[in-house]
Amino acid sequence: MMLDKKILRLYFILGSVNTSENPAHVLQQAIEGGITIFQYREKGLNAKSGVGKLTLGIELRNTCLENNVPFIVNDDIELAIKLRANGVHIGQQDENIIKVKERLPKGMYVGVSVSTVEEAILAEEQGADYLGVGPIHGTSTKEDALKPIGIERLIEISKNVTIPIVAIGGIKKENAGEIINAGATGISVISAISQGGTYKKAARDLELATRVLN
Repeated sequence: MMLDKKILRLYFILGSVNTSENPAHVLQQAIEGGITIFQYREKGLNAKSGVGKLTLGIELRNTCLENNVPFIVNDDIELAIKLRANGVHIGQQDENIIKVKERLPKGMYVGVSVSTVEEAILAEEQGADYLGVGPIHGTSTKEDALKPIGIERLIEISKNVTIPIVAIGGIKKENAGEIINAGATGISVISAISQGGTYKKAARDLELATRVLN
């Protein structure tokens, strides 16, 4: 099933370590502000594991279900299946895309993080449904973030693949438009919403920044 590009316009990523408030509350506010897809990413210092990770996942999945927002799980195939997620997102160090697709129920999407043209082309060839490209700019949200690839690399990647691209890394309302113009289908953020204070307004401002130029 082909992935509808419209759902990738404003891609919000969140885990318990990214906010001091109830993640389900932050997610609900972000949905009301206009996010179009959500990824549960429970990683980093003091991240939940086991039952705690599953319990939070159920809560966030239910929030997405109630609001008709696609729910993606980061780098945990078994959890994605348990939660009946719409898809999973994997990185370059994770399991091979082809093997991941073999393990997933039919219809679940696979997104792949890439930072080079070669990685992007290979991911598309192996069956990725969309690409997470970045980091475009510097970010402190992810401890293991790579060096920024810049707008020029984003443009180059967008010209070499046909599947949708979601840009990530240091994205704010002030630079969202430039990123969409560079060939991204949408933008992906963590702290731009989770650390924005007023989550609903932060999401709305980002959504407007992407929509104006399309």
